[in-house]
Amino acid sequence: MCGINGLISTSDSDDITQILNKMNGEIFHRGPDQDGNFVKKKDEYSVGMGMRRLSIIDLSTGKQPIYSNDQKISIVFNGEIYNYLELKQDLKSKGVVFKTTSDTEVILKLYEVHGTAAFSMLDGMFAFSIYDDHLKKLFIARDFFGEKPLYYTGDEKSFFWASELKSIIAQKKVKPPISRKGLNLYFQLTYIPAPFTIYENIFKLKANHYLEYDCTTHKYLEKEIRQNISKEKTDLSFEQAKERTHNLVQESVQSRSIADVPLGTFLSGGVDSSIVSLCLAQQSDTRIDTFSIGFEKKSFDETGKSRAVAKLINSNHHEFIVSEGDLKDNLDDILLNFDEPFADSSSLATYLVANKTRQHVKVALTGDGGDEVFGGYNKYYMGKLNRKYTAVMPNAVHNTVEKLASSILSTGDDNRGFRFRMKRLLKAVNYDGDFYYNIISLGFQEEELWKVLKQNHFEEDSLKYYKEQVGDKNKSLTDFRNIDKLLSLEGDMLVKVDRTSMLTSLESRAPFLNKKIWNFTSGLPENYLMKGWNKKYVLKESFKQYFSKDFLNKSKQGFGVPVGDWLRGYLKPELLSYIEKDFLLRQEIFNNEEISHLVNRHIEGKEDNTFRVWTFFCFQKWYRSIYLNL
Repeated sequence: MCGINGLISTSDSDDITQILNKMNGEIFHRGPDQDGNFVKKKDEYSVGMGMRRLSIIDLSTGKQPIYSNDQKISIVFNGEIYNYLELKQDLKSKGVVFKTTSDTEVILKLYEVHGTAAFSMLDGMFAFSIYDDHLKKLFIARDFFGEKPLYYTGDEKSFFWASELKSIIAQKKVKPPISRKGLNLYFQLTYIPAPFTIYENIFKLKANHYLEYDCTTHKYLEKEIRQNISKEKTDLSFEQAKERTHNLVQESVQSRSIADVPLGTFLSGGVDSSIVSLCLAQQSDTRIDTFSIGFEKKSFDETGKSRAVAKLINSNHHEFIVSEGDLKDNLDDILLNFDEPFADSSSLATYLVANKTRQHVKVALTGDGGDEVFGGYNKYYMGKLNRKYTAVMPNAVHNTVEKLASSILSTGDDNRGFRFRMKRLLKAVNYDGDFYYNIISLGFQEEELWKVLKQNHFEEDSLKYYKEQVGDKNKSLTDFRNIDKLLSLEGDMLVKVDRTSMLTSLESRAPFLNKKIWNFTSGLPENYLMKGWNKKYVLKESFKQYFSKDFLNKSKQGFGVPVGDWLRGYLKPELLSYIEKDFLLRQEIFNNEEISHLVNRHIEGKEDNTFRVWTFFCFQKWYRSIYLNL
């Protein structure tokens, strides 16, 4: 696990080594164990690649960059390849000789034999760059789900890429302008999915894609990695699907637990983390370490569930209770480490559990991705309900119902209970086929956003790019899961886990994010995943024999954090500073009266505007640090 950086420059005056060292320095936390770089000067251009390494596999000989035998091809790599031993054995049978025991060298040798077709053979989380001096080309690639980040930007003189935005921004003499597309996506979704960022002309490489850069013409193409996954049988009985699910999950946990350093699991007590922890415990010869956090505010605390699982699997359980003070001390470091506005408040708790976990182990398995892969979100129900509701309820009648319900269901407390969920459901109802996009827009709905943003910053239908990617598929559970894979998994969940864990120099691995499992569940009948109101049905049925009766059917809060209360409490002075007239006029982004009204209604306890106000707060904190250097 590492962080990578690189550049191609046509300028003779650029000190490539100095630039790489500076870029590497920005991401020291991603790889405190080692650093390395590669520089090659050609007549027409210079190329450099750098990396910071967190040593997990091949501690002694895995230093990067790694080179081909003729020194013409080089690679820097961030991530883990879980099937590298199988790939290596196959290559050795073809006469390929290895100098190290690292998975990085396997990628390089695989590329030498198969070219870019090698990228589809990798099972893992990765972002890497390969410079091929034979072809005078650079290749940068990103894994199937987008677990590992990769940013890039280019102009007529240079091309940069990096694991984190901060490495690219550090090279800019002038901060890039804000992207209108990125701005609108953020305020709707509370995050910015690939390929966009908050900055104009800086992009994220899309998941399951690679970019091919021609160093002689300085042109590049982004291409999808064509997966060659063997098709699973889809005509399975439910009993057969249960058995296959059990075996696939066990195999994935086993493959993702290979390490030359200590590892453990995040154990929240929910279905996914409980099953991952159980599998690891069953496969281990010794007691495993499990880690969880709880909250002083009891409505957000669920440590009882994680304790029950830890007792069941006989783990060395580590439990940390989080106070408001713990988050006060780390708030700026956590939020600003995302390098662009990011308003998933569960990132605060994720950081704290990662930070505590890193004091004991270097690798943690997580339950991330279980909801997307097996159909576990409440919003998937809501998708079904919208179809039934709009079929019988006239639009005009709904508008009246929504206004009435909004008043009745209004609450000033940051407690995401029945009233909160019902209000969110009614607010998201859509008669034009865009319901699911409304559901996942946790910040502002589009009709709200055009009031809040000044006209020159508002972009109508900012989600159009993604709607075109999936076409008119917005009706079935499979459609919802594919939209989540494209948007919220890549743009939110995986960003949160990568940045918070790597900030503490901890590697997180997600066994459910396995393209073989995704392929399998995508071919199953939908009622195997969601039977009536029972979510993740086949997964829970596959493992229920190991747990107490109905344990896997208990509701799970998730890593909720009471930021709505904090915005009325210790964060209130800072929040109020962001709606001061002079500050807003200086920005020229927001309509003063609209945003001030929204914030003040929340502070006064007249409305619970937690999601929208927190989204605004995180943006303003980021803006102040970048453009005002405060």
